[in-house]
Amino acid sequence: MTEVLFYTFAADPLDVARRVAVKAHAQGKRVMIHTPDPATADAIDRLLWTTPALGFVPHCRDTDPLAAETPVLIGTQPDALPRADVMINLDTTAPPAFARFERLVEIIGQDVASRERGRERYRFYQSRGYALTTHDLRQQAG
Repeated sequence: MTEVLFYTFAADPLDVARRVAVKAHAQGKRVMIHTPDPATADAIDRLLWTTPALGFVPHCRDTDPLAAETPVLIGTQPDALPRADVMINLDTTAPPAFARFERLVEIIGQDVASRERGRERYRFYQSRGYALTTHDLRQQAG
């Protein structure tokens, strides 16, 4: 069953997504970054091109012809990955086909609306019996 990880109180959710993707890639995992819209996809794409400064994370859009060979995908088509290791959700709702992934990462911002939508998703996964882990990023900021 999919393990669901919540990273709460993220000052910069896109940067948290980037860091999670970099770490998962370094562990040999295939990653799907689920984005709600083209603007978010563009923003995370830019982050993955520019950071880390001394490294590179091979990535592309899930519609790219090279998607099947690329370890990190950005978009809305989880079936584009041949192996479903990690899904990072940047949308405000539970992503489609998340249950086919070993791990789902939910990143919750600091604003009230983001926290409320995060609570709704938490209750959704909890009511379906998923293993939930929460990491409060405020405790790591100090």
